[in-house]
Amino acid sequence: MQPATRFALLFAAQFMALGAAMPFIPVALAEGGLSPQQVGLVLALGTATRLLAGPLSGRLADSMGLRAVLVVGAALAALTLPLLALVQGVLLLVMVQLLHSAAVAPIIPLSDAAAVAEMRRRPFDYGRVRAWGSITFIAGALLAGQVVGAAGPLGALLVAGAALLLTALVCLGLPDARTPPAARGPLWEPLRHALFRRLLPCSALIQGSHAVYYGFSTLHWTAAGLSPGVIGALWAWGVVAEVALFLFGRRFADRLGLRGLAMLAAGAGVLRWVVTAGTTELAALFAVQTLHAATFGAMHLAAIRVLMLASGPLYAAMGGGAFLVMAGLCGVALLAALRLPAR
Repeated sequence: MQPATRFALLFAAQFMALGAAMPFIPVALAEGGLSPQQVGLVLALGTATRLLAGPLSGRLADSMGLRAVLVVGAALAALTLPLLALVQGVLLLVMVQLLHSAAVAPIIPLSDAAAVAEMRRRPFDYGRVRAWGSITFIAGALLAGQVVGAAGPLGALLVAGAALLLTALVCLGLPDARTPPAARGPLWEPLRHALFRRLLPCSALIQGSHAVYYGFSTLHWTAAGLSPGVIGALWAWGVVAEVALFLFGRRFADRLGLRGLAMLAAGAGVLRWVVTAGTTELAALFAVQTLHAATFGAMHLAAIRVLMLASGPLYAAMGGGAFLVMAGLCGVALLAALRLPAR
């Protein structure tokens, strides 16, 4: 199998799981008896676990081999994910979420690392290969929306679990890369670079502005009377434009440069979250979901960080108005983007 084909299949499997699970994990948690504040807490603890487990799993891959960490992580994530819809109570759900988050943490970053390492040996177009992940995210969200309508959130998590098992199988064919101890730099090495220190807060604000969307958009739209199938379609549509950006946006991204991409993402975020806060009218929602290519996709080309902790209390207190706080984050990020170099 050619490297491009193998990594296209790898990204397709893991993002199929992501597309099926992300819209409906909050629904599973809510049906498990959690309040909005507790849903936000469980999601935040999962995010914190992934942030801690990611670098540690990278170190583990250096010593044990990248393939082993990916296979075990994907298999364990597949087995624990459906439990989020099967157990009840905040304590049990927290324990399952922590275990699942630790297992799923290395999958995307180590897959990216493996792809970059392979590109150095046998070059291929990363953007086009990575786009298969976005395509299957769309398919996963659409399929999960239909399944949830018939079988509840457990159905969506079973679809995601099957995709994670496929991820583990594909990982068995990856090179078993290891990094010699002498070649390993310190975990804080990126912070020594001024550009990274300037990019980090801007990226964190923009990516963090998705917290209420990831955690509560499905619950918000369900309360407004939208069906699981329509909600799955909204999530899927948000990634359609992202696919176009990854497939055809290389020249566009090169022309905008770092500062331009960050300003585009921040400005689009202000518009997207203001509209999302103000209406649940389908035409408007589909229109602003197109901006996902800018709010997520454009910033993904620069850096990724996620903020989730405040989203639960925000949504509990403000409902749809919580998206206005997300718009404020993007407004601050727009100012931060001005400090970035153009190239």
